[in-house]
Amino acid sequence: MTASRPRRTRKAALPVPWGTLPLTGLIGLAVLALLVLAVIYRLGRPGVSPSPSPPVGSGSWYEVFFTTPRFPDAPEFHRGGVVDSLIAAIEGARQTLDVAVYDIDLMPVADALLRARDRGVRVRVVTETDNAGTKAIARLRAGGIPVVTDERNGYMHNKFMVIDGERVWTGSMNFTDNDAYQNNNNAALLRSPELARNYAVKFAAMFERRAFGPARSSGDTVPRLTIQGIPVENYFAPEDPTVEAIRAALRNARERIVFMAFSFTHPRIGDVLLERAQAGVEIHGVMERSGAEAPVSQFNRLRRAGIDVLKDGNPYTMHHKVFVIDRRVVIFGSYNFSRNAAEDNDENFLIVADPAMAARFEEEFARVYEQALNPPRVGWPTVEWAFAFR
Repeated sequence: MTASRPRRTRKAALPVPWGTLPLTGLIGLAVLALLVLAVIYRLGRPGVSPSPSPPVGSGSWYEVFFTTPRFPDAPEFHRGGVVDSLIAAIEGARQTLDVAVYDIDLMPVADALLRARDRGVRVRVVTETDNAGTKAIARLRAGGIPVVTDERNGYMHNKFMVIDGERVWTGSMNFTDNDAYQNNNNAALLRSPELARNYAVKFAAMFERRAFGPARSSGDTVPRLTIQGIPVENYFAPEDPTVEAIRAALRNARERIVFMAFSFTHPRIGDVLLERAQAGVEIHGVMERSGAEAPVSQFNRLRRAGIDVLKDGNPYTMHHKVFVIDRRVVIFGSYNFSRNAAEDNDENFLIVADPAMAARFEEEFARVYEQALNPPRVGWPTVEWAFAFR
């Protein structure tokens, strides 16, 4: 789920009695103002510490991307970045393009899908019923692209594309303006016909058979693959044993686990972190601030056990769903660490045992962790968003 937190307005400063200042005082204030403006120009907008661009990693068969949230936000920031890479992936389609995304409202992406249709690519879309009323979806339908919705209580929460049966785009980022430019997200473009087949099978179940959630069958994908020598596991919820797969991966940790979690409410996944912490494994985490204090959240449970877990520092939304294990294994996808993700929603995630990919996610974790320690100096929203428990 994606949402922007409400912006807070600052209280107006008391007026300065300019008429009481001598000329030299006015000149001094003017010089000081120029110096402040120069510092702001150099370092960025007020309240934001300068930070390097997010890492963009690549291996011989994958590319990994991360969004760059800006605060305070402004319309001029809403261009480029991961969206350019997403559009380039769409532009690379030559035969088929199957899109299963929880929410689509980016008009440039809708236009790219329509251009693909115009050059003869078969384009098909599956989306969540609750989000089917966006202008982008209306434009796709008006342009002749078929759109299927899940029409049920659980969420079609995937964010993936299958391109020409050879490449997969997946991750935590919905194809929305706020996910691309306000929220912390990840995405990956993966080149593997074997992996693409898994995603194509799940897309066909949703688009062709209208089989969503528990109605889908298990056993029709290959959960364990080797891609250019790299072990990869690929799981889909709710039909696959997703909780057990995550618990097994975490139990292999010997030195270090870091995680970023939009929603972390599943107690059995929390159990494993407590076990590994007791075994001496170093654990650090950042959780989305909204909902972190909810009774179902694992945040306070982990904190009471002495685990280093922080509330995020993005005034909008920290939307990652990631574990990195021993700087070697990455778990990422659309899957929040919750019962709803495990039992009700349509989800996917990957477990990739590649130190190079893990290094990219570690860099992103360091960036998110640093912002959690040093958030922008503004008032925090007080609304607890219901979607944080998904």
